[in-house]
Amino acid sequence: MSAPTLIALISQKGGSGKTTVAMQLAAGLALEGYRVALADLDPQESASRWAESAPADAPFPARVVRLSGSADEMGKTLRPVANKVDVVVMDCPPSIEHAHTMSALALCDIALVPVVPGPTDLWATRGIERLILERKRSRPGLRGALLPNRVTRTALSADVLEVLRDFTLPVLDAALSQRSAYALGAVRGTSVFGLGRSAAPAQEEVARLVAAVVKLIEERG
Repeated sequence: MSAPTLIALISQKGGSGKTTVAMQLAAGLALEGYRVALADLDPQESASRWAESAPADAPFPARVVRLSGSADEMGKTLRPVANKVDVVVMDCPPSIEHAHTMSALALCDIALVPVVPGPTDLWATRGIERLILERKRSRPGLRGALLPNRVTRTALSADVLEVLRDFTLPVLDAALSQRSAYALGAVRGTSVFGLGRSAAPAQEEVARLVAAVVKLIEERG
């Protein structure tokens, strides 16, 4: 049996929507037939609490595992889970200096960076990009990509999204907007796919995200 694909959600600062992306991506991949685990590396345990708030008759579609320690320690914790899943989505702490983030980068196959369209987030993303590119020199198989997140229809957002094209890492052909459906999903312990037709625009966004990530997985071989 082949090893699962490990996807790390990485950010340098809070407010990027990292956990939201991780939960939506995990749920979307599960709906596509992938067996998915959600690895919670963030000491705040937001992903774990999100999944735990799901009703008993509608559990979150991805199993949640808490990870901590070195890359070797995380690998040992994941081993029994890895034999039963196709994808592990890793929700990292909001800091590239945190030991758990560094461990995730040592383990993951794909590093996704949610980017909120704003100057400070762009500055922070430059540091994350440098780190990922540095890791790629010793791990050529590591893939990295930027994901525009919490996008609003403003001139500033449009300008920032244009600047993202100048980064070395590719920008995913997908983006998540600033929508109340994402927050509502967290409150109810579900993804936007569990919110019915009222969340259709958000569901379409997540479906595009899932398609873009599946393409990365397939390109990895």
